[in-house]
Amino acid sequence: MSHTVGQVARLAGITVRTLHHYDEIGLLRPSGRSRAGHRRYEDDDLDRLQQILFYRALGFPLDQVTALLDDPDTNPREHLRRQHRLLTARIAELQRMAEAVEHAMEAKKMGINLTPEEKFEVFGDHDPEQYADEAEQRWGDTDAYRESQRRAARYTKDDWQRMQDESKEWADRYTALMAEGAEPSGERAMELAEEHRLHIARWFYECPYEMHRCLGDMYVDDERFTAFYDAMRPGMGRHLRDAIHANADRHA
Repeated sequence: MSHTVGQVARLAGITVRTLHHYDEIGLLRPSGRSRAGHRRYEDDDLDRLQQILFYRALGFPLDQVTALLDDPDTNPREHLRRQHRLLTARIAELQRMAEAVEHAMEAKKMGINLTPEEKFEVFGDHDPEQYADEAEQRWGDTDAYRESQRRAARYTKDDWQRMQDESKEWADRYTALMAEGAEPSGERAMELAEEHRLHIARWFYECPYEMHRCLGDMYVDDERFTAFYDAMRPGMGRHLRDAIHANADRHA
């Protein structure tokens, strides 16, 4: 069955002018002509057009497409193998691009303006954006959330590194205090709880004592926060919650 140039153009989603150009440069010559001299394309022509469009979609210039298709040492099966290799590579490239875009979107949402390499250097295998969507849903309409976003948007890699270093140094002192058997209501535990509150206020948003008390409750009520603190020392989430409450009580 033969097809007119208009039919082929519609099937392939290209213009008639493009098919005329392919004919003129010898890339795709129709197999036949009508009695009136109009181009007629056979099934083999459509197969070749499919190959042309594939290579064009991958960015090959027309002269290279011609050389590939007219290579006498390349059979149709080899074309398929080459296309499979090229498609596999392109898919992998597009996946990497999509991941990079998603990463950038999440980073903008959290206000963390770091490259993936910088983020890994600062945070290691901990993803600071893991719960970004949930945080926005729960607190997105609060002043504290908006203030946190505003501050985070201007932090540099050095700022994030300094923040992480401060957190680690604080955590080391808190776990050492627990190792000594200190009670959450003790003076040293309450002082560290106060440092915890001031750290939040310095880097993210104002954290009054009642808000800090709510955060402490979340460290016990939300198993993800509990796991985060308990990974530093078993029972730390509950111990810190109690210290936060004791500290809030003494400042009431």
